[in-house]
Amino acid sequence: MQLTVHNAPAYCYTGGKTFDPALPTVVFIHGVLNDHSVWILQSRYLANHGFNVLAVDLPGHCRSGGEAPETVEQAAAFIAALLDAAGVQRAALVGHSWGSLIALEAASQLKARVSHLVLVGTAYPMKVSPALLETSLNDPMKALEMIQVFSRSTLAAPPSVLGPGTWVYGVGMALGRRVLASNTQTNVFYRGFKACDSYAHGEEAMAQIECPVLFVLGAQDQMTQPKAAQSLISKARESGKTVRVLNLPVGHHQMSERPDDTLFAIRDFLRT
Repeated sequence: MQLTVHNAPAYCYTGGKTFDPALPTVVFIHGVLNDHSVWILQSRYLANHGFNVLAVDLPGHCRSGGEAPETVEQAAAFIAALLDAAGVQRAALVGHSWGSLIALEAASQLKARVSHLVLVGTAYPMKVSPALLETSLNDPMKALEMIQVFSRSTLAAPPSVLGPGTWVYGVGMALGRRVLASNTQTNVFYRGFKACDSYAHGEEAMAQIECPVLFVLGAQDQMTQPKAAQSLISKARESGKTVRVLNLPVGHHQMSERPDDTLFAIRDFLRT
C-alpha cells in the first residue's frame, strides 16, 4: 500500500490483504537498518485474523521516500501523519528497538488515538556505545557485522519464520546491506543509531500515554538489555497503566528468534 506522507511516498505492507477502514488497525514500526519485512509473520497473521496491518518502511528506507528521520520525535510525527493519510482514527502501535521509541513517542502525542502500545526489544535511555556509533558512521559494513553478532542468540530461525534452517545471521546481513543501499544520500545506519542515543523523553512520554502497554524483552539481548527497560516499566505502572511484560530466552530479534511467542503475545494483548 502506497500513501503520500509529508509530500513523499510512504510504503506500508498490509499482510496481503486490502485495507479496510472498518477493521481495527495495527501499525508495525521497524528498527535501525530494518524495514517492514522484519514483521513478516506477525503482520501476515494479524492481517488474516481481523486486523488492518500497516507495516511501514520509515522515510528514506527501502520503498519509502522522503528524508530519513534524524530524531525519534521526527519519526513519531511521521507515524501520526501516516494515520491521517490512511484515514485511521485509532490504531495500535507496535515497535521494535528504535521503532519502540518511535511508537512510545507517537503514543504520547496521539493520546486516545492509540489503543495499545507494544514495545519489543526496548530500552530507555537507548544509548549506543561510542565505538559502535562511530563505526556505523565510518565503516557501516563492519558495524553491521558487529550488530549481527550482538543481536542474535541463534543461527537458525524456527520453522514459523522464513523456513526451517534459515541462516538468520546471513538474512540480517543481507537486509542491512539492502536498507543501507536504498538511500545513497544519507547513512540511515548512523542516523538511526544517533536518534536512539539522543532520545531523552522516554519517561515523560510514558507518563503521557493513555493506553495499555506490552513489553516483549529478550533475556539474552545485548543490544537492549532487559534491565534497561525497567525505568519505562516502572513509569508505566506508576502512572496507572495496564502493563504486561513478557521475557523471552532470546536476543534482540524476538520476532524471528521466538516468532510464535512474540506473535501470540501481541495477538492476545490486542484482544484486551
